This record gives sequence, structure tokens and C-alpha cells, in this order.
Amino acid sequence: MRGAAGGTTLPCMKQRITILGAGFAGLETAFLLRMRLRDKADLTVVAPQESFTFRPNTIYVPFGGDPDDLVVDLSKPFRRRHVEFVQGSVADVHAADHEVELADGRRLEYDKLVVATGADMRPEEIPGLAEHAATIWTPRSMLGVRERFERVRDEARDGGTSRVLFLVPPNNKCAGPLYEIVMMFETWLRRQDVRERVDITWSTFEQTYIQAFGPRLHEVVTDEFATRGITGHTADVVTEVVPGEARYADGTSRPFDHLIAFPPYVSAVRYAGLPSDDRGFIRTEMTTREVAGVPDVYAPGDAGDFPVKQAFLAFLQADTVAEHVAALAGMHPFEQPFDPVSMCIMEMFDKATFAQVPLEVTGDPARPVKVRDDADGDYKVGTGTTWRLGKKMLGMSVPMRFHAGEPFHAGMGWQMMEVGLKGMSSVLAD
Repeated sequence: MRGAAGGTTLPCMKQRITILGAGFAGLETAFLLRMRLRDKADLTVVAPQESFTFRPNTIYVPFGGDPDDLVVDLSKPFRRRHVEFVQGSVADVHAADHEVELADGRRLEYDKLVVATGADMRPEEIPGLAEHAATIWTPRSMLGVRERFERVRDEARDGGTSRVLFLVPPNNKCAGPLYEIVMMFETWLRRQDVRERVDITWSTFEQTYIQAFGPRLHEVVTDEFATRGITGHTADVVTEVVPGEARYADGTSRPFDHLIAFPPYVSAVRYAGLPSDDRGFIRTEMTTREVAGVPDVYAPGDAGDFPVKQAFLAFLQADTVAEHVAALAGMHPFEQPFDPVSMCIMEMFDKATFAQVPLEVTGDPARPVKVRDDADGDYKVGTGTTWRLGKKMLGMSVPMRFHAGEPFHAGMGWQMMEVGLKGMSSVLAD
């Protein structure tokens, strides 16, 4: 039957809940569901590996960070929380049959399904990008960036000069990590005593810097670029990359010796059986993250169609899904619709910038989200050395919570961190 919160209500039955994906949204959903439903559900997680990689900290890999330090073994937390793990890749969802089809032909039945298979990068969308750029985001690709940076440093020490171009092409859904890396790179070069021998240029398709997060972040980046001697360009729509040159839709081009890019986003898995947009992102109901027109299926995080792909927003969506499923199971009323208020901390090595940004969807493909008109004091931005502590706290607490089999954005751990962040922001941000 249907419940007041929407969806199929199964208050007296032990539900089979399957979660596809073991990233931010998948694990947050799984562990919060266990916290809310306790023994009233059988939980299954399907993923290619029984591990979680804390991707936000891949930004440190180009500067010597160990990728292995970012990996959390999930075997113990899954056993502790009685979550069954199925190793495999997903092929499709057969919603009419309440079944998931795996790439090897196996089929899994479900009562509720959470599709959290995330996003992937498609550098080949821009001709020449894959061949001529070092791209960011995965630990493996970040090692390629490290090799480029070390080459720049070594060439400078030998008396040479380098032109390094940082590039954000169209259809990138969250360029924040590349903004961090360009700032960190500039700081790193100064600490290596070779900054004066390296020309740094920034090129983005966005109309403003970090466009999704509004004018205050644009102002921060503008000031930082000016102080750091980084030449920045907005509204740069790259169409092609050839050896030593990026070419743009307006006929201009920018030269480089080294190119660092954050490629366009696409869905990691395309589901023929679910409604999706042209990039494979699953169409959802905004407030509940239910898949549009498909009962008992949810798509939180990067697999869904919310325009900004970011870890904190994935947590919020996952929490909404878990609370909605728990409400349908009769545990409590549904009182936590998805409210996209992003929090992020942008690392620069010598300092960091905190931002709390209330967002709303616009329906405009050129600017799919904006800062809410009534955000007022809830839109906060602050820069300083103290915020690096907040960055480190987040980098430790998320893996620690998942290693314990607990959701990040719920429980005493998050409450304490939230108090700390709010206290810092009240003093250090406005």
C-alpha cells in the first residue's frame, strides 16, 4: 500500500533493501538505514570492490600524498552492521520486476533500491583532451598530475620555464577540486623556490569562478588569482586540444607546456530501465530523491540529476533517502526532505576557504543552480589558516565513521563537528 510520505509502505515486513554503490551516498544510506531500521531490514551493498576511497583527499596525491591512505576496507564495518556485500558491476535495473541485473548475468531482488553508482569522467568528449592532458580526481589520475608537477619543478631547477594551463571544460559538474589544486600548486612552487619560472593560467567554461557557489566564491578566487599571479579566464569554452594548445569556441587558443584538466562528467552506469537525462543521470523527485515515476527506487548523490556533484550534497541526499525509507517502514514521520545547503572547504596549502551555500535549482542549463535569493546570513564564506584545521577534521572523520560502520552526517560525531564548524563560521566567516 501507499504511505503518507509516498512510496510503498511495508510496516510489518522485513524489507530487502539493496544499495548499488559504495561511495559517499551508498555508504551513508546503508549505515543510516541500519541505524534507523535496526533488524527490520536486510541490507545488501553491490559494488566492484569492498572498499571506499575518500576522493576529496586525492588533491594531496600530486604533492606526495599516498593514495593507499585514502582507502577504507569495508569488510569489517559491513560485518559489524550486518550488511551483505555482493561484489559485481551493475548492468541495469528492471523496476517492474523489482530486480537488479549484474554484468555477469546474476539478478538480485529488492523491495527498495538505492542507486548510488556515482559519476565518471569522459575526457574523450573534448577531442585531444585525453591524449594531451593530465586529468584529476581518481587516485591513479592524480599520480599522473604528480608526475607533471615534479617535471615542472625539475625543469625550473635546471633553469627552464614552463607554462601550465589548468582547464575546466563544459559539462564538468563540480570544478572545486581543480580550484584547490591550482592554489596548492602555486603555494608548492613558492615553497620549492621555483615560482618565478612557472607561468600559471586558468581557463574555465563557467561564467564566474566556482559558478555554482555564487558571487562570494568568485570574489575569493579573483583576489587569490591576483595575489598569486595566476592569469584567469572565464567563459572559455574549449572545443579541441592539440599538442601545446587548447582551442576555444570563439576562435582563440591558449598555449601550454603542461595541461591539467578536470574532464566532463557522465553517469558511471547508464540504466536503460530508469528515466535519465542525456548524460545518464537519473531523473529524481527533488525533495525525496525518488526516481521519477519509478516506485521503490531512489538515486541519491552523483548518480542522480542534481546539477552539482559534491560529497556533502551526496550525504544530504542519502540522509533524505534513508529517512524516507524509514518513514515508509513506520519508524517515524518523514521530516527530512533534501535541502541543498552545501558546505565545503577549499584547500590552498597556506590557508583555506570555507563556504556554506544554500542552493536552488534554476532550470537554466547555463546556470543550473544559484544561491538562493533569500539566503541572507546562511550564505557564509571565510578565508584563513584556521580553516585548514576544518579540512583536516573532515578528512579524518569521514573515513573513521565509515570504518566504524556509522553514517557521517548523523549521530553524535556529526553533531559535535557541526557545532565546531558553526562556531568557526560565526567567528571566521560572514
